[in-house]
Formats: sequence, C-alpha cells, structure tokens
Amino acid sequence: MNYLFGVIGGQQTGPQPTGAETVQRLCDRVASSTLLEDRRDAVRALKSLSKKYRSEVGTKAMDHLIHILQTDSSDTEILGYALDTLYNIVCNDEEEEQEENQQKQEDDIGVQFTDKFIQEPENITLLLTLLEEFDFHVRWPGVKLLTALLKNQCAQVQGIILVSPMGVSRLMDLLADSREVIRNDGLLLLQQLTKGNAAIQKIVAFENAFERLLDIITEEGSSDGGIVVEDCLLLLLNLLKNNSSNQNFFKEGSYIQRMKPWFEVGDDNSGWSAQKVTNLHLMLQLVRVMVSPVNSPGATASCQKAMFQCGLLQQLCTILMATGVPADILTETINTVSEVIRGSEVNQDYFASVNAPSNPPRPAIVVLLMSMVNERQPFVLRCAVLYCFQCFLYKNHKGQGEIVATLLPSTIDANSISAGQLLCGGLFSADSLSNWCAAVALAHALQDNLTQKEQLLRVQLATSLGKPPVSLLQQCTNILSQGSRVQTKVGLLMLLCTWICNCPIAVMHFLHNQDNVPFLTGQISENLGEDERLVQGLCALLLGICIYYNDNSLENYTKEKLKQLIEKRIGKENFVEKLGFITKHELYSRAAQKPQPAFSTPEHMMFDHEFTKLVKELEGVITKAVLKSSEEEKKEEEVKKTLEQHDSIVTQYKELIREQDSQINELKEQMSSLTTQNEKLQNTITQQLSQIQQHKDQYNVLKLKLGKDNQQTGNNAEGTHVNGLQSEMLSQLREQIEELRRQNQLLQTQLTEKDNEITSLKAEGIPSGEGSTSNNTEMLKEMELLKAQLQSQTAEISQLQTERQELLKRSETMAAVQATGEDSGYLEKIAELESRLSTQNAETQKLKGEVKSLSESKESMEKDLASATSTVAILQAEKDKLQQDVQESKKEQDDLLMLLADQDQKILSLKQRLKDLGETIEDEDDLDSKDQFDDDDDEEDEDEGEEDEDE
Repeated sequence: MNYLFGVIGGQQTGPQPTGAETVQRLCDRVASSTLLEDRRDAVRALKSLSKKYRSEVGTKAMDHLIHILQTDSSDTEILGYALDTLYNIVCNDEEEEQEENQQKQEDDIGVQFTDKFIQEPENITLLLTLLEEFDFHVRWPGVKLLTALLKNQCAQVQGIILVSPMGVSRLMDLLADSREVIRNDGLLLLQQLTKGNAAIQKIVAFENAFERLLDIITEEGSSDGGIVVEDCLLLLLNLLKNNSSNQNFFKEGSYIQRMKPWFEVGDDNSGWSAQKVTNLHLMLQLVRVMVSPVNSPGATASCQKAMFQCGLLQQLCTILMATGVPADILTETINTVSEVIRGSEVNQDYFASVNAPSNPPRPAIVVLLMSMVNERQPFVLRCAVLYCFQCFLYKNHKGQGEIVATLLPSTIDANSISAGQLLCGGLFSADSLSNWCAAVALAHALQDNLTQKEQLLRVQLATSLGKPPVSLLQQCTNILSQGSRVQTKVGLLMLLCTWICNCPIAVMHFLHNQDNVPFLTGQISENLGEDERLVQGLCALLLGICIYYNDNSLENYTKEKLKQLIEKRIGKENFVEKLGFITKHELYSRAAQKPQPAFSTPEHMMFDHEFTKLVKELEGVITKAVLKSSEEEKKEEEVKKTLEQHDSIVTQYKELIREQDSQINELKEQMSSLTTQNEKLQNTITQQLSQIQQHKDQYNVLKLKLGKDNQQTGNNAEGTHVNGLQSEMLSQLREQIEELRRQNQLLQTQLTEKDNEITSLKAEGIPSGEGSTSNNTEMLKEMELLKAQLQSQTAEISQLQTERQELLKRSETMAAVQATGEDSGYLEKIAELESRLSTQNAETQKLKGEVKSLSESKESMEKDLASATSTVAILQAEKDKLQQDVQESKKEQDDLLMLLADQDQKILSLKQRLKDLGETIEDEDDLDSKDQFDDDDDEEDEDEGEEDEDE
C-alpha cells in the first residue's frame, strides 16, 4: 500500500512515481483485488487523481469503473466514488481563468471520453438503473454524470434514453425528490434532455411535467423566487417552444390560467433584483411562445381567447402602464402584449380601451406612440412600440378607421393629442428614425383597407403661415424631393406604395401633381451610390404601381404614356433591373423572416415585414405590365372579355344542368317506385300462374286415375277397391276447392283494398295534374288485371264443376253396381262437396258483382274527370280575361291619376296668379276647417236651445 501513502501525501525514500504509473497501479488494484475494501480504497484514490490526471484516469480506468458499476451495485459507497470519478473525466466545467485554447482542449477530451462511454448503450441503461437508488451518494453523482454526458453528446444520449424502457419516467422521478439539491440538478438534467427533441418533450409533458413545474414555481415564490424558478421556466420553454402538441396540452390543461399570478406586480416597483428581472423576462417569453405568430392561427386564437378570459392580458396591460418598471421588462411586456392582441378582435378592442394613469387619462396607444416618436427613448423600446402598434392594426379595420379618423379635419381636437397628430409629427420631424417608424405605422393603418386609403386623401396640412394647406400625399412627395436621408426616403416610399396600391383614386391624386412623375423617372435613371440603389428600386416600384392600377382617367398619364416615358427615359430592361434591387437587398431578407421588427442598429431599419409581402406580390405583375406592348394588352383585354362571356355561358349551362339533374332525380325516384310496384305485381301473377299450373297438373292426374278406375270397374267388380279410389279422388277435390277458396279470399281482399282507395279518392275529390292522372291510370290498369285474374279463376271453377258432374255420374253408375251398399258415407260426402261448391259459386257471383260495381265507379270517375278538366279550362279562360281587365283598369287608373296631378298643378298655378294679383284665396283645408267650426257653433246653439226648453 506504499503507493497509496505516496498519493495521500506520505514520504517515500525512493524515486517518486509519475501520475500515469500511479493511475496504472490503482487500476490494477481495482481489477485484481478480491476484497471490497481494497477496491473501494483504490476507486477513492482514482477519484482524487481524476481532476489532475484527467486524461490518464479516463484512458486507463474507465472500463474498470464501469465494471465496478455493474458488479458492486450492492455497495453504495464504491458506486458513489465510481460515479464521481466518471463525472470528473467527462465534465468540462473548469476554472474561468484558464486560457481559451486550454479550455477548448479540455472540451475535446470530455467529448472523447463521452463517446467512449456511450459506445455501449448498456452503459446509459445501467446509469438510468442506478438513478433509482435513493441513496444520496449514488443518485446525486449519477444525475451530474448523465447531465455532463448530455452536454457533450446530446443527440446520441437522447436517442439511447428514448429507446430505453421507462428511461424518461425514471428521470421525471427526480422532480419529486425531497432533497432540493437532487431536484434542482434534476431540472438541469431535464433541460439538457429536452433540447431539440420533440419526442422526448412530448413524453416529459405527458409525465405530468407541467403540473410539477408550476407547483415548484409557486412554492419558490413565482417571480420573486431564485435560480430554481429560472430553471423551471427554462425547462417549460424547452417543452413548449416549437411543439404544437405540448402547447395544445398546456392550453387544454388550463395551465394558462395559472400564469396570471406571475404578473401581479405591486405599486412599489423600485429595487428590482436581477433574479426577478430574469424570472419575469422568462415568464413573458413563455406567454409569447403560446401566442407566437409562427404557430397555427387556430391555436394562437384559442390561447389569446384564454388569456383574455382569465385576465392575463389585463394584468400585462397593468404592467405596461405601471411606473418604475425596468426598461428591459417594459420592452418585453410591450412585445408580449403585441402578440397577445395580434389578429384577435376582442383583445384589440380591450387594448384600445386601456388608459394610462395620468391626469387627464390618455389612451395607452397615444402614450406608446409618444415614446415611439421620441428620439430620446431607447431604440429597442421604440421598436417594441412600433410592433405593438402594428399588431393592434393587424386585420383590425375598426382600429384602422379610428386612427385615420384622428387625422381628418372634422375630428381634430385642439385640446388633446391624438394618435394621428403624433404620427404626422413623427413623419415630418428631423429624426430619420421617427420618420421611418411613423411612415410604417401609418402604412399599417392603410393595409388592405381601401376605405381608409380614400379617407386619408382628405387630410390637409398647414405647412406655414400665409400659404394654402397641402394634402398629406403631396407633403410626403415634397419631403422626398428635398433630399432627405435614405431611411426617411425608404419609409415615405413604403408609405406611398402601400397607400396607392389597389386604389385607382389615390393613383390619380398622385399623378395629378405634375412634379411627381419627373421626380421618379429622374431618381430611377440616375447613377447613384450603393445606398441610393434601394431608393431607386422603391421609386421604380411606386411608378410601376401607378401603371398597374391606373384607370386612364388622366389623359397625360395613361398606362400607355407612362410606359412610353419609361422606355424613352429609363429603358424597360433598366427599369426591371432597378426594381429587382429591392428583393436582392440583405435587409429585405431579414425583414421578411418574422413580423417583429428586430434590428441591431437604427441604420438597419429599412424594411417592414408586411411591406415585403406587398413587394413579393407586386414585383411580377409590374414587370409584366411594363414589358407588355399595347397590342398584347388589347389581346389580353379581348381574351378577358371572351373569358367573361364564356364564364357567363358556362354559368347558364351549369344552372340548366342543375335543373335537369333535379328533374332526372325526380324521374328516377318515380321510375324506381313504379319498378317496385311492377315487380310486386309480376311476382303476384307468377305465383297465381304457378298455382293454376299446379291445379291443371292435379286435374290431369285425377283424370288419369279416374280413367283407370273406370277400366278396372268394368273388368272387376270388387267394391272395396272402387270405394278406395273414390275416397282418394274426393279428398283431392276437397283440396282443390280449398285452394280455390283461398285464392278467392285473396282476390276479395285485393278488391276490398281497391274499393277503399276508390272511396278515399271520391271523398277527397278529383285530383288535377299529371301526377293524379298517372295514378288513376295505374289504378285502372290494376283493376283490369284483377278482372282478368277473376275471369281466369271463374273459368277454372266452371271447368272443375264440369269435371265434378262427370265424376258424380260415374259414381252413381258405380253405386248401382254395388248391390250391397257397403259405402254408405259416400253419398254424404258427395252432398257435402256439393254444398261447398255452391258456396264457392255464390262467392264467385259476389266477386263478379263487385267487379261490375268497380267498373261502374270507374266509368263515373272518368266522366267526373272529363267534366273537371273542362271546368278547369273554363275557369282558366275566365281568369285570363279577368287579369286582362285588371291590367286595363290599372292603366286607366294611372291615366286618371296623371290627369288629376295635372289638374292640381293647374289649380295651384291659378291660385298663385290670383295671389300675385292681390286676391284673397281660401284653401280647401281652411274652408273645411271653417265649415267644421260653423257646424260646431250650430251644435252649441242647438244645445243651448234645448236647455232653455227644459227650464
């Protein structure tokens, strides 16, 4: 054990061993010792050497340490030493004073040892198993080791943990550990585990991570908490950012409502700690993740609705208007409120109603715009206010109208500052950044809103005393021509392009000023510097809009003349090249990425996100419009007209086809019903024919048998045999008569049904129309079919009667031969058969009578139908005559009204002439009132006379 003493610090007389030799001896000791104590001491010694001799220990001892983890799992102390040693090998956390190159070298060593450790995936599985050990000396170093492995090789370790059974669930148990140090390091481990892996993020979320993390944040004091709150918020951001499934789970679990207490900031906002600022900053980012513009519109809208309903938006607006809030928190709060209200009508309306706690109260929008146009405010704050204003106007036609209304002459209030006044002040101030922000803000008030574009044309500005006011449109072009800064020019050109786009009236106003087109052509045709190329491209875009949306109302600036002007002074190819400068610019690409204006310096603020969409939409159509010749345009117009005519014809045919389809469907339904009825009738006829055929077959059989019986009777007079044959024949006859009775009952039932139908038809009256006629026709056909069947049945019955008579005669002959009269019951059976046959004959006669009555009712119905048809024709003729008389009466009445109107006019003119001549004329209304007054006086006199008589 001398080498151990040397390691620990004891004195040795011989030469000192090197670090590599000591590590090798310790590794041999770990591999060869049979006693647990010896192996434990050796591993403890390796742990003490692992920081100073990191490379040697990692190279020589890693396999032995992994073997210790596999074999000595019962001893927690040696497991803790082995895990600490492995952590020191792969960990890259070194002192800050190390040089950069040395730090990079150490990082490379840690990655190499991590790769060696995870070459066997079973090592990670073994480590996950050890984390289930509750002992502090095993669990804590195991958490630190796995965290270090994830830092060095995140994707590979994530893949191994993902396929490991219950791997993520074991790590989630760390959050429930009562020891804070393990719980806190477990948070760091889960942060590394959930980076960039959506599958693991979903598993962690469904392991109830949101509930546990929010509980920890509440326990630690929310925004006033320490570093643990920060770690929980970072883990929540990992779980929710760019993960729509987890975002939906967070919203559906009502966790948004639990975020509201985070933002309950008191009145005393002085002395915010750095940790509180960090926590609140992460909380605001968490809100923004839920309502980010990159999320699906439906998910964002539902989260915005939930934030308004639970009062979270109201709480954020309170922070927005509070005093003493740090600048970076205020900026992030403005950005958060922006995305909470973006595209949500309810939230936008609420934000418009928020007032700042000032005397007198001012709208929050006005207060924010004051900061935006104030050049003394921080740059990031001004960008945040601009973003907030853009989000407030996004798809908000009502808000756009309110902003533009503050600029109109009829709504300007001299005693208060409005949003429109602030925007105009920023538009024409000396600060180029204020010019740009105000121009972009005003452009958003006109975005996709033709009404407000036309309303803004009414705005007049007083430039100086003694000069007439000029329009806002003209003032913008005046500032452009005065040689302003590039940023100011770009802002004004974006405003003008947005303003006149898709608004022919604004285009006409712009072209009406004779100086505008020469200014644009001059700017485009000049050879300017690199910075001015962007201005040239925007001028080309503005001129192209004037061509594309030109309604040719100005004779000097029609589409054709403007294109000729471009061809002469600029050149079509040169014009298209200058137009292409816009999309090729680096700042254009940056602005097109996301709606929020994020610029590193004020000089980089050149493009607005919504304007990049407009450029992308217009560049191609403007290029085609400029390069087309007049002949091509005429051809296109002709093609458009042809297409419009074609579309109208196609529409007519579509309507006709729809009508025909509906008619075909109705006919198909009728045909299917008729087919069904026909099939039923065919089945009935087939059954009856088969029954008739059976009866015929039975009759032929009986006939053959009877012939044989007669032959045997003539040759052999055995009475017993003859009587047996007669009994069989009589039984067969009974069966036939029963079958005929059943058929007659069936026919009687059908006739009864038809009688009921006829009775109902008589009660309801004779229906008119094609449908009723077809129904009557079908009923008559069925009646004819029933009559035919009845006749066939009657013929069959008569034939059977004839055969019965023959059989009776033969039976009488046979009875005379039998002298002894042995078959005494035979005559009784014959009598019974005759009675049944007479009953059948009676029923047949009854059926014949019913058929006759049906025929008579049929004839009466046909007569009634003919009379009804003639009556309808007479009534229709009378109706037509009456309609003609009514039209003639209306015409005569109109003529009389015209004559009366002329007469009244003449009377009025004559009265006026009499008045002019000095004659007094009493109107008919005055005369009526006077007559009424006289009548009242007469009535009063009569009443007084009656009272005197009573006295």
